[in-house]
Amino acid sequence: MSNARTTLDGLTPGTWSIDPTHAEVGFIARHLMVAKVRGKFTEFAGTVEVAEQLADSVANVTIKTASVDTGTADRDAHLRSADFFDSETYPEMTFVSTSFDGSTLVGDLTIKGVTKPVTLDVEFNGVATDPWGNDKAGFEAKGELNRTDWGLTWNAALEKGGVLVSEKITLVIDVELGKQA
Repeated sequence: MSNARTTLDGLTPGTWSIDPTHAEVGFIARHLMVAKVRGKFTEFAGTVEVAEQLADSVANVTIKTASVDTGTADRDAHLRSADFFDSETYPEMTFVSTSFDGSTLVGDLTIKGVTKPVTLDVEFNGVATDPWGNDKAGFEAKGELNRTDWGLTWNAALEKGGVLVSEKITLVIDVELGKQA
């Protein structure tokens, strides 16, 4: 039996836009294989076209790679460099969904001109109306990827084994969407 949902309570068909003031697109990587480093992107935009049939809905997201923020200026500059995002050559990364069943979102993530599928586990947090009469919907999503699949291969071997930066990256996304009139 499938866990796929055909509707999400209160999520009506139409265009829903990410509210960047109530959203975060983040990631977690291992440093020295012993600690987690968290980062986020501060500039992004996107929409979800909610269809009559939930499975026909499509999410489109664009993220500015130069907006990466880990709280450390030197690390952020390195992430913007050609060793990682090469923000000068590739100023944006994109995500376009290919399927959604209410709990799993699959889509194509493009970084540095390389497009690969990504699967995200999604939690729907419901729909509410703000004090100004605007419909809002909340979602959380989480998934893992191997950064080397997108050409993000820079690393440094550690003297006692292991590497400086993990290949496995955890994506952590928390968004509020606003329904467009």
